Amino acid sequence: MSALPTTRRPFVIAAVMASMFMVAIEATIVSTAMPQIVGQLGDLSLYSWVFSSFLLTQTAATVVFGKLSDVYGRKPVMLAGIGVFLAASLLCGFARSMPAMIVFRLLQGIGAGAIQPISLTIVGDLYSAEERGRIQGFLASVWAVSAVIGPLAGGFIIEHASWSWIFWLNLPVGLLAAAGFTVFLHEGVARERRRIDAAGAALFTVTIGALMVALTEAGASDGRGAVMAACVAAIGAVLFVVQERLAPEPVIAFSVWSRRPIAASNGCSLLAGMALIGLTTFLPMYVQGVLGQTPLVAGLALTVMVLGWPIGATLAARSLKRFGLRPILLTGSLLLPLGASLLLTLGPGSASLVAGLASLVMGFGMGLLSTAALVLIQEIVPWSQRGSATASNVFARNLGSTLGATVFGAVLNHGLGHAGAGVSTDQLQRLLASGEAAAAGFAEIRTALQQALHLTFWAMFAIAVAGVVLASLVPHVPLGRARGTTPAE
Repeated sequence: MSALPTTRRPFVIAAVMASMFMVAIEATIVSTAMPQIVGQLGDLSLYSWVFSSFLLTQTAATVVFGKLSDVYGRKPVMLAGIGVFLAASLLCGFARSMPAMIVFRLLQGIGAGAIQPISLTIVGDLYSAEERGRIQGFLASVWAVSAVIGPLAGGFIIEHASWSWIFWLNLPVGLLAAAGFTVFLHEGVARERRRIDAAGAALFTVTIGALMVALTEAGASDGRGAVMAACVAAIGAVLFVVQERLAPEPVIAFSVWSRRPIAASNGCSLLAGMALIGLTTFLPMYVQGVLGQTPLVAGLALTVMVLGWPIGATLAARSLKRFGLRPILLTGSLLLPLGASLLLTLGPGSASLVAGLASLVMGFGMGLLSTAALVLIQEIVPWSQRGSATASNVFARNLGSTLGATVFGAVLNHGLGHAGAGVSTDQLQRLLASGEAAAAGFAEIRTALQQALHLTFWAMFAIAVAGVVLASLVPHVPLGRARGTTPAE
């Protein structure tokens, strides 16, 4: 029997980075183009669902594809995910109505749900924890570069070409990534017959999809859609648990997910995701609406978070052997409430530099925490469970972002409702659009917004502190991966 060709790790990592870049840039580049897209397609009421639909299926698909990669190997599932993502990107460019766009974005999210966790799993297969310093820095930098390039590329395309190219630019990048995996990634996976828990996968997708809809619609005027979706999610969750306990090869192995290191790390990642979405959503609003700064200054205050993340991730990966996983995880979790506490010191006369410093500290902490949590989870499971375990961590962060957007949005609305100024959405929009002129013409609204955002920052701080508590429950895990079936050769 002939030996497998040798995996070329540098070329595989290049393919991983290209794949992750497609997913990372989607949010920023599409948001830049959406005003023009909705202007042509109409149905402004469906605007938010262009984003929600992508996140819905991405979150639901993450765990399913993580499990499939443990059964069939990383390479075929990754290629399938890229294929779905590219086909959906092509269709998005041809969409001629908002409902069609939403359907194609649902498909695109399914592809992203395969690409994100399997990319990280491939890195875990190919590199030991001691080798991941440079690689984790590269992967984290993909998100930083995407955050900077996305709005610029989106604006350039809208000005000089059709908005369809926002989606079609994924095609050459994705094809190159697929070629890289096809040619350079070779796996020694034992092809044993294993039953796929199709019923469990379907129930999980329905449950998480309904939960995401409930969270998205939580702020609707009548709330009936959110209640119905929440009921579907609750029923689906019960049926899913029953199915998983009976299935011989469950989508979610509760024996793995409930292990203390994995459960505590994922819980900490979920709360960190909540805190970070609060920062990215409401810090620019504070800088513009309360401090009276320009959108550029608000963007810069947030950009330093995106820069701090890859620096923290690189430092964490390079320090794993010296300090260990648990201390780095704890340090990262402690930096999140530290950064949030700086937000609590902000007032109408504060310097925007304080907001930027808080953003930098939280981004750096997230880089430390996310890297340590991911490596820890990958280190304590064999190859045959690494895809599922990695997907569990990605799922926790994605779900945390969705929960955070809902929770902090509710806190902000509560604060505005009790500020005594009767603030309306139109008044807030005019305040944010007026910049420095807001101080004179919108004093009462500005004060109400400051009080409401201050309450939101307190909620963010409390969630970050809860993350520290969960991080403290993570036991010591020595480096040296668990041994299982053979990984990529």
